[in-house]
Amino acid sequence: MRKIDQLLAEYGVSHTHPFNKLIHWICVPAIFFSIVGLIYCIPPGPMQSLGFVLGSFANWATFVLLLVLIYYWTISPPLTLGMFLFSALSLAIANFLSIVSPIPLWVICLSIFIVAWIFQFYGHKVEGKKPSFFKDVQFLLIGPAWLMHFIYKKFGFAY
Repeated sequence: MRKIDQLLAEYGVSHTHPFNKLIHWICVPAIFFSIVGLIYCIPPGPMQSLGFVLGSFANWATFVLLLVLIYYWTISPPLTLGMFLFSALSLAIANFLSIVSPIPLWVICLSIFIVAWIFQFYGHKVEGKKPSFFKDVQFLLIGPAWLMHFIYKKFGFAY
């Protein structure tokens, strides 16, 4: 069995209740975005020297997402494409909000992060099982991939 199949199966064990699944479809992308946004808010520091190459995307979020995508590549190259698209969308929304929102991006993202985690823990209470990342921290990255693999399956794409 491929590593991605093992990870998705193990993650799925604690995500079988329909209500918990629904919460995850909303909250996992929200948490992913909020983390991207929070990291986006970190002052660029050394990233400024890359500014001439990357423009406004020379920030820590871009760097961290690159590392995350390398991780996804090690477990499923095809799934990496979907995660790249979602990562790029999250980064673009963070960039957009940082420009147009009267509320600081970090306030928006921290609020989303807190509310989404409250719902996540409630979903696991309903499920009756602890979140998978209590067993292994890599499951924090498997959650978004677990959702993406359902999208791939719906459209008949290999993952």
